[in-house]
Amino acid sequence: MIPPRALPFRIGSKLKNTDATLLKIYDLLLRHCGPQHWWPGDSPFEVMVGAILTQSAAWQNVEKAIINLKTAGVMSSAALRQIPTPELAQLIHPTGYYNAKAVKLQALVRWLRASCGDNLNTLFAMETDFLRRQLLDVHGIGPETADSILLYAGKKPVFVIDAYTRRIFSRLDLKPDNDTYNDWQIFFTGNLPQNTKLFNEYHALLVRHGKEACRKQPICDNCCIREICKSRS
Repeated sequence: MIPPRALPFRIGSKLKNTDATLLKIYDLLLRHCGPQHWWPGDSPFEVMVGAILTQSAAWQNVEKAIINLKTAGVMSSAALRQIPTPELAQLIHPTGYYNAKAVKLQALVRWLRASCGDNLNTLFAMETDFLRRQLLDVHGIGPETADSILLYAGKKPVFVIDAYTRRIFSRLDLKPDNDTYNDWQIFFTGNLPQNTKLFNEYHALLVRHGKEACRKQPICDNCCIREICKSRS
């Protein structure tokens, strides 16, 4: 546990409504886990590549693939456009679904050339909603991947929704009426300050909590938010 003075976005402990409850959960997770320093990546472009590679893959396998790409000298838009797709697939083999992901990566870099001439400063200067719609039109990029790119590479205040988030908050009985990605996102963005650093840290903490405690078979003794969990065993 880290001392309170080291914690960003500190809040009070009273739970009066949904926004206070969401911030309280963030506070408890941060006290227990500490800052997560997400997303690991040497550049915004590397983060974008990682957002595709991490689909249905463990992060340690994504790291292996990224090392392969760097070693082969193809961690750039231009290089990924030029490398034959089968060769690219072999480089990202550790992530699984490597043939499909190779096609997705090359669709991404073709779009980057067309949309911003490979200039990510130009790309992320675009209005967030417009850019999100453009990303969703790229082959292989769905809402979670698009929002990961916007948040972690573009530093946009967009809350990423994933399976861990749905699981944790469903067990807490804090959820929207409809179980859709859009409704989940509105649930968070409508009840939290619009702050990129907060959204970044919150999502990273939820992923860690979902892996370590709130698993498919939960380990409630390890849960730092069990005091407010209606499903605790």
